[in-house]
Amino acid sequence: MSAVVALSPHSKKVLGSIPAWVAVGAGDREMTRCSDQENDEWSDEGAEKPSKSQKKSKGEKHVSFPPDEQIVSGFAEHKNTNRNVDSCLTLTEVMVAYQQSCNKHQVQPRAHILQQLQQGICVGGSVKCLDLKGERLDHRSCEALEVILKSLHFDFINLQAAQLEENGASSLLDMILYYESTTHLDISDNSSIGTSGWRALAHLIKQSVCLSRLDACNVSLVDYPAQSLSKALLTSRLAVLHLHNAQLSGTPLFTLVGVLKSNRALQELHLTSNLLNSYQDAMQLGDLLRYNNTLRTLELSNNAIADAGLEELCDGLRWQTAGLKVLQLRNNQITASGMVHLAKALPVLKVLEVLDLGENILGNEGIQTIREPLMVNRSVLQLGLAHAHITCEGAVALAEFLAESRQIQRLDIRQNEVKVGGLMALCLALKINQSLASLDLDHTPQHEHEEFLMETQTRLRMEIGQRCLANAVRTGVTTETVQTLPPPPPTEADGRADSMATTA
Repeated sequence: MSAVVALSPHSKKVLGSIPAWVAVGAGDREMTRCSDQENDEWSDEGAEKPSKSQKKSKGEKHVSFPPDEQIVSGFAEHKNTNRNVDSCLTLTEVMVAYQQSCNKHQVQPRAHILQQLQQGICVGGSVKCLDLKGERLDHRSCEALEVILKSLHFDFINLQAAQLEENGASSLLDMILYYESTTHLDISDNSSIGTSGWRALAHLIKQSVCLSRLDACNVSLVDYPAQSLSKALLTSRLAVLHLHNAQLSGTPLFTLVGVLKSNRALQELHLTSNLLNSYQDAMQLGDLLRYNNTLRTLELSNNAIADAGLEELCDGLRWQTAGLKVLQLRNNQITASGMVHLAKALPVLKVLEVLDLGENILGNEGIQTIREPLMVNRSVLQLGLAHAHITCEGAVALAEFLAESRQIQRLDIRQNEVKVGGLMALCLALKINQSLASLDLDHTPQHEHEEFLMETQTRLRMEIGQRCLANAVRTGVTTETVQTLPPPPPTEADGRADSMATTA
């Protein structure tokens, strides 16, 4: 008979003579491994080709050929990803199987993995997390994990900084795809997965029906990785993608945006700390907002979008009629001049609910510029202005906005020099405003020279908290509803910041 390899996901090629009825008996799920022809389609012209030293040796794969009567049953068993209470192994049985697999592959069982299995809770074959962060996973260690991946489904598999090398990464990602082992995968801080690893990851992104979130941060997404990731996103089901510190500025971002313009699955794109500039990069992101109405969150914090880049983004925002709800622009070298562009866009925005401009040098002038456009706007529910160089003058302008607003739910003005004058204006505004459920102020009051002013601050902060709490009760807005904005970085004067509505 012809040899059939069906029990190892990293050797999923079924050789020519397998009967048609075998494929039917394998269940509804189609084979996850692409054919050689499909693999060739993924190779870009000019993309990095693996050298002879990089090519995986067939001898490194431990493939066994079962007796004839076991081939079909084994194939069907591994294709069945419907793990339920009756069919799944107990965690104790998985632990034993993992130890046996380690012996087979001549590696030491990882105590951290055994501990997680021992303490885990298996519900219908699903476990919350498989945390492999910081574990050194060589090729044989990856192979030994197969018995775990085929027995359990994890809500989250953390491979961050696992020192994955090419063969191990390729095998492990193939397994995760074959067994549909997780809905959230983190492969951040793995810089040596090589061409085969990126190709396997692309297959996973493109073909998985379970994977909804991928984190690939602190890795270089240039050349082949950027191309393979982008091609995979053409047809992927990913809803959330985190690509922090991935060197995406320039051509890689152009490649990614070109695909995402037509992507209709991705809902969150996180691009923090990618050195994105105010010229070509901001222009690409503006184009993305013009053509994509599926994205709900765009995270661009810690870049260099600046005022000119904000103009490009605002031009794109005007085209968002049913899409972007969260835009995070914290620490982007934006100044009061950039608020002129935002002032033009705010009145026409219909869907944007969360806008974070914290850690930018907006100053009182910038707040004055957007005060009236904020009054006209009817979509923004949360506004982040932490560490935006605002004083009492800017707080008074915000109070005027609050007095007119009927929908704002959260305002963050932590790490600004807002003292008694600004707090008094905000407190008066809250006698009129009935929507603000959270006004975030520093945990420690701003320093005043007079003791009675410090006492007045304490009284005003308490009253603000009470009024926000009353609004929250009246409108039914919960604390969880208004926690989209991230906390500002800690300072020496105030290590932490609390919401006044929460502490009241």
